[in-house]
Amino acid sequence: MSTRDVFIVVLGAAVLFSLASQGDTGSPKAQGAARAAPLDNPDGVRPGLAPLGSAGDRGAAVRLIKKLRVGSMGTKAGYSRARFGENWADTAKGVPYARNGCGTRNDLLARDGENVRYRRGSDCVVVSMKLRDPYTGRVVQWSKKNSDEIQVDHVVPLSYEWRMGASRWPMSKRMRIANDPLNLLPVYGDANEAKGGSGPASWLPPVRRVRCAYVVRFAQVALKYNLPVTRADKAVMLAQCR
Repeated sequence: MSTRDVFIVVLGAAVLFSLASQGDTGSPKAQGAARAAPLDNPDGVRPGLAPLGSAGDRGAAVRLIKKLRVGSMGTKAGYSRARFGENWADTAKGVPYARNGCGTRNDLLARDGENVRYRRGSDCVVVSMKLRDPYTGRVVQWSKKNSDEIQVDHVVPLSYEWRMGASRWPMSKRMRIANDPLNLLPVYGDANEAKGGSGPASWLPPVRRVRCAYVVRFAQVALKYNLPVTRADKAVMLAQCR
């Protein structure tokens, strides 16, 4: 084979590899430490939660938050996790990673984790990884035997959604928001438990520099699902990005 022929074969292989690597959101790939800011990540398929630093980004964040509808918070009566479908179901329709054969929790660990290792014989079940928690700044060396040390947070909590109108949604819509990667962040477990079902007026990430990014992510989810927020929550959200 001539030098020219070798060059053509190598070039063709490179092109095919490039094409195969583009546009695949069916299954997340471990992406290391390259965390994305929410304005650059409208589908939630890129990892983490990078701060919004520039004046232009913060201005865009304020404009986004201003679009939110305000509503009154209803009762929690009738709420249970089961109202949003099976935990980490792979059967939701219309969201990234759905029906890819992996549970949603494992999809999110793979998306945000570094040094991800899978169970032997599986390309789905994450058994260990490193996480740079966006909420506390803590670096967590995690393994499945300490599973609660990393929890997958619903940015807009399910009980908050229920009280703001999701109680009247069809089950299919509740399943989507419960499994939508836009609404999901792996975080240090203690931070997730401290947050509970709170909106931004009652809880914000301890790391101040990520608070604008956090409320933008909260707003992105609420706008996608036409979910109102309380007046107090909207005021606090705007204040984080000004």
